[in-house]
Amino acid sequence: AGPECRGVMALFANVLLVGVVIAVAVALVLGVVNMLRGGDPARSQRLMRWRVGLQALALVIIVAMLLSRR
Repeated sequence: AGPECRGVMALFANVLLVGVVIAVAVALVLGVVNMLRGGDPARSQRLMRWRVGLQALALVIIVAMLLSRR
């Protein structure tokens, strides 16, 4: 793959990573707000599980980005 293709892939990975990090933040804020308001505990648990899964996805993307730079 040429340098142009690598640049496009790097941009895609960066955009994907930013999107996942924003999704993690949204899930965290929604879960905390739900808990503070005394909302449904099952909803808070579901949001926190989503947050953990999204964090794992972010880590996978970061590792893939680091390995691709070798």
